[in-house]
Amino acid sequence: STAPAASQALDEELERDERVFLLGEEVAQYDGAYKISRGLWKKYGDKRVIDTPISEMGFAGIAVGAAMAGLRPVCEFMTFNFSMQAIDQVINSAAKTCYMSAGSIAVPIVFRGPNGASAGVAAQHSQCFAAWYGHCPGLKVVSPWSSEDAKGLLKASIRDDNPVVMLESELLYGVPFEMSEQAQSKEFVVPIGKAKIEKQGTHVTLVAHSRPVGHCLEAAAVLSKEGVECEVINLRTIRPMDIETVEASVVKTNHLVTVEGGWPQFGVGAEICARIMEGPAFNYLDAPAVRVTGADVPMPYAKILEDNSIPQVKDIVFAVKKTLNI
Repeated sequence: STAPAASQALDEELERDERVFLLGEEVAQYDGAYKISRGLWKKYGDKRVIDTPISEMGFAGIAVGAAMAGLRPVCEFMTFNFSMQAIDQVINSAAKTCYMSAGSIAVPIVFRGPNGASAGVAAQHSQCFAAWYGHCPGLKVVSPWSSEDAKGLLKASIRDDNPVVMLESELLYGVPFEMSEQAQSKEFVVPIGKAKIEKQGTHVTLVAHSRPVGHCLEAAAVLSKEGVECEVINLRTIRPMDIETVEASVVKTNHLVTVEGGWPQFGVGAEICARIMEGPAFNYLDAPAVRVTGADVPMPYAKILEDNSIPQVKDIVFAVKKTLNI
């Protein structure tokens, strides 16, 4: 599953480069709120795996300063909703410094933790921040789906000299994925800024990131029985966005559906639709692009309402049939 994959990535990178360290709430003695850092404090000690007070503004600031001074911090937020406490550190201190210093100050830092909907934790713990962070130049933003994504993108993020926001999914931490022999290797990285075609198809392009990639593959399996072949693209990176892979697919399928767990307005899907409309693939579309998103409400607490606020397989199937006019 994605939790041990991320854990493996952290272990390998802590071992590979002594400048790398992890800090956040409960990451050391408790082995991580989601057990991502299991065994790392015992193995690497207090200097490399650091429990912090419950003060995001404080520990994110310490991490950014450490990065400016030449270390390579991995700053864990227990959920990205709590990164709001530290958004000034993430945007004004981390993202803008390389540009404002004319490239003389690098900020090699990774902000990581679960993002978007979990289960039954209501509005203040369920927001997706892909669009928020994807909006900001100076950041790179990655959003893994599979175990290979989780391991490869975390390693690439730690090795990158820019600030990277890694938006994980708590609901994927326990989901099993097959991992190739290659992905088990210590040198395996997934390049930032490159999407992956998870399934080839000819009738419609489905583009998603994080957990909805799995929903897209499920919807594709359902539609395949009805003779509709979906091409499923796992974005992997929100910024810089790999629009070329999406364009090439749309040129082939002539139809586009975007799927995301976040809110519709100014969302990831909205950006993809705009980029396709402005680019060379627009003339190949045979129907308007369709967005499938989370509901435009703060996440409800009641389970039945929560289920209906998150894109489900049936919503994707409906959107595909709508755009294909079937």
